[in-house]
Amino acid sequence: MGDIIRLLPESVSNQIAAGEVVQRPASAVKELLENAVDAGATEIKLHIRDAGKSMIQVTDNGCGMSERDARMCFERHATSKIKHVNDLLEIRTLGFRGEALASIASVAQVELKSRRTEDPVGTSVQINGSDVISQTPVASPPGTAVTVRNLFYNVPARRNFLKSNTLELKYILEEFNRVALVHPDISFLFYNQEKILFQLASSGLKQRLISLLGAAYNQRLIPVIQETQLVRISGFIGKPEFAKKNHGEQYFFTNGRFIKNPYLNHAVVTAFQELIPKDAFPSYFIYLEVDPKSIDINIHPTKTEINFQDAKSIYAILHSSVRQAIGKFNLAPALNFETEKALDLPPLPENREIKAPAITVNPDYNPFEKQTRPQFEFRFTPPGPQVKQQGWQEVLDMKDTLTRRNVIQVENRYLVTHLANGIIVIDQQLAHERILYEQFLRAEKQKEKLSQKLLLPQTVTVTPEDAEIMKDLNQLLDKAGFEVSEFGRNTFVVHATPYDLPVTQIQPVLEALLESWKTETDAFAQKGISRVAQILARRLAVKHGQRLLPQEMENMVELLTTCSVPDRTPDGRPTMIALPYDELIRKFKNRS
Repeated sequence: MGDIIRLLPESVSNQIAAGEVVQRPASAVKELLENAVDAGATEIKLHIRDAGKSMIQVTDNGCGMSERDARMCFERHATSKIKHVNDLLEIRTLGFRGEALASIASVAQVELKSRRTEDPVGTSVQINGSDVISQTPVASPPGTAVTVRNLFYNVPARRNFLKSNTLELKYILEEFNRVALVHPDISFLFYNQEKILFQLASSGLKQRLISLLGAAYNQRLIPVIQETQLVRISGFIGKPEFAKKNHGEQYFFTNGRFIKNPYLNHAVVTAFQELIPKDAFPSYFIYLEVDPKSIDINIHPTKTEINFQDAKSIYAILHSSVRQAIGKFNLAPALNFETEKALDLPPLPENREIKAPAITVNPDYNPFEKQTRPQFEFRFTPPGPQVKQQGWQEVLDMKDTLTRRNVIQVENRYLVTHLANGIIVIDQQLAHERILYEQFLRAEKQKEKLSQKLLLPQTVTVTPEDAEIMKDLNQLLDKAGFEVSEFGRNTFVVHATPYDLPVTQIQPVLEALLESWKTETDAFAQKGISRVAQILARRLAVKHGQRLLPQEMENMVELLTTCSVPDRTPDGRPTMIALPYDELIRKFKNRS
């Protein structure tokens, strides 16, 4: 038997490495942006087409490369950032493995143009699938431009596994945000299909956050800062009331590098305990600075995982810092005691007579007179045919629903009534969710638009990422009763909304829909209008603590009992508890 072990061809080994480093267009964007940062760039431009599938281009004004370096950078394990093994213990740069460009070039058609400031001309290198096509002098500005075309053109199986352009763009935006957030001093220009998505000027951290996430975040952020001999912590956390339904706004950075660390994430999340719902996630943008010798970042090809030598101590410091920041926010006075120029009034003249303020009263006001309020209305008509009785209807006798009486409200939360065979306790908020959900679906099925025109159209501004999603959601929004048109960059105008949606709830409802899409994506697309109806129902339902009038309570019970699934909310929570009379009798007998 002959020898069977042999060295892999360079093109094959490069594609294997590419499988670890370049998993999708976003991976290539990440590596190219990090190389630009390491080159000392102060201005970086990113252009993509077809969500990076057909073209990715990153241009920077960094140090540039010599003719030799422009060719050597495509070799595996070629890097300017590591010279000795001890350098691995003190890494301060981003792309130190020397695999990125070689991996990208093995699965794409790549052109690099680069020039150092001191060189009269630059160098152009063209590589297709690891094969060097050409290397020629070229006129180019100082810095480097890397253009990647037709990613995975020579690996069709990998290309077929790529997702839709909307989803791949989402991944690219995530990588872009990670780089832009940790380098607010660098200006970024991001083009998608020749349209500007982001134009970020050099700024401070908070301004960079606002530029990326929207002006609303100016009021949503709480600063976090703590300095010890072990670690310096800085950044921002989101106020508890703005916790999200997904992990999308959770960022850790260590020594200028984005990292994922479930252990430290636990430190932050537990600091928010009892302040946010169990199914919500706090937003945070936290920066850690530690001695590079105390961490190991060479444990994963994407360099997003880090080992800390003293993780327990950092956990404790981080947890305490977040709790302290939340405490300061909660205890801070509502007034700003810093001197405002507008309130810096001159003193009164010495002889000026000071009059006591006059107080006017309404002599007809009676504090004991009952105030009337608008009655809550259920606008939609219940379905005609009765549904098939199931096990939960042991108590509910449909023939009895029209003749019931004595519905009472308990703790402004529960409705209690008796029917033919027992007592039923209804959660008013969850029951109303089920009612509204079925009404929305029934109207959509019957091609009825449950919509109301706005007297004054409302403007909604979202992030560039969310703007792309809004365009995809527009058809579903239209079915749900919204009329939304695009208005300029990342801005939309809402002309109509579903019935009973308050103007103040337009932005929160749209944000909830966007969050749901980002969390579920494919599942959201499959559920379509039912998912939109579910979110609208939850937002529009009467809330716990809201007092209902007798007629409102009767309407609630009447409409619930005619629902196709009255005992559950759209997401499976129970709307009612039924207690048959024979069970009541049995319980009292057991006590005698």
